[in-house]
Amino acid sequence: MKFIATQTGKLSGPGFTARCVLGKGGVVTASQKREGDGASPAGVWPIRNVFYRPDRMDPPATSLPLVPLKPYDGWCDAPEHRLYNRPVSLPFAASHEKLWRDDHVYDVIIELGYNDDPVVPGRGSAIFMHVARPNFEPTEGCIALEREDLLALLEVMLPDTEIEISF
Repeated sequence: MKFIATQTGKLSGPGFTARCVLGKGGVVTASQKREGDGASPAGVWPIRNVFYRPDRMDPPATSLPLVPLKPYDGWCDAPEHRLYNRPVSLPFAASHEKLWRDDHVYDVIIELGYNDDPVVPGRGSAIFMHVARPNFEPTEGCIALEREDLLALLEVMLPDTEIEISF
């Protein structure tokens, strides 16, 4: 099963269509993707895990691996660090992103298998599907959807589902 996210703001797949937003830097080939460029990497990416905020919601209905977030969860985005593009525990000395946020953008996170097998330093980290901001402003390279659409998508996704980011 595959779902396709496009720059035109649509995510679609078998029996599913929703509005989405991609990176503020547009869509670039994976070989052009760089840490911090705000671009979404074109390609087909597997799903690794689904993270969620257990203080804000029940576990989502899905057949994908679920991981409840904790206040000390982060993601390393320091290309020179050995844990680059990997989950980390906070506090963490190197550059990182907090996954436990005050806003609701990371209440549900689908981790995409981008630049993780193997990790190439500087090619981009933390490419997720997550909740869109209220005004659907572009992301830092992720795919964002309305919370209700993201939850509906999780219900139909299977462990072998892939996400394609397309021009």
